[in-house]
Amino acid sequence: MQIEIWSDVVCPWCFVGKRRLESALADFEHRDDVEVVYRSFELDPSAPRHGHELTTGVIARKYGRSEDEMRDMQQQLIDTAAADGLELRLFENVHTNTIDAHRLLHLALETGGPALQRELKEALLTSYFTRAEDVGDHDVLTAVAVVTGLDAARVSEVLASDEYADAVAADIAQARAYGATGVPFFVVDKKYGVSGAQPAAVFAQVLDTAWTEAHPVLQSVGGDADACGPDGCAI
Repeated sequence: MQIEIWSDVVCPWCFVGKRRLESALADFEHRDDVEVVYRSFELDPSAPRHGHELTTGVIARKYGRSEDEMRDMQQQLIDTAAADGLELRLFENVHTNTIDAHRLLHLALETGGPALQRELKEALLTSYFTRAEDVGDHDVLTAVAVVTGLDAARVSEVLASDEYADAVAADIAQARAYGATGVPFFVVDKKYGVSGAQPAAVFAQVLDTAWTEAHPVLQSVGGDADACGPDGCAI
């Protein structure tokens, strides 16, 4: 079974949704047969690559709210995330571009497979939300990527170029083709779409449904009747 997750590394609900899916997978009988792959999605492609403005003011303007109102909403999200074991520093996050972070996630997928990509995804989310670092800054990205296990020389090459930009664009185009207008957006076996940070129980239900559909159980019809077996035929 494959689960594809469209998300951004500056999306708090993506972090919450990640934890809730992980919770469902922890109780899933066939979790060792599940492959999780992250796909790119940019919430704000126009954001500065080295942002300095805090997100509170940016989001407040976007939705026509006061900064006090936005801080109240952010606090609610902080409290919700805490229930899922996450510590978010939303009041300290800067509004920054994420294209380079996504390009490194593609590098991780190509060089180390889904496992390395998942480690980098977790590290980037932690960097931004738990340590309030600027994940648009190349020094931050390099440090996070290298600690995670990516080759320092390749990280430097990718960041100094536009490598994997086409892969990021392709992911975003696929999200739009699926009808996704926001993230997180989960696709299970290219058949089931789950929008938003749903409760773990919802993910568990989708996992069970997808697995059963892919591995149908034979339904027996009728009772026992005479038959021959490995030891011969009862006559």
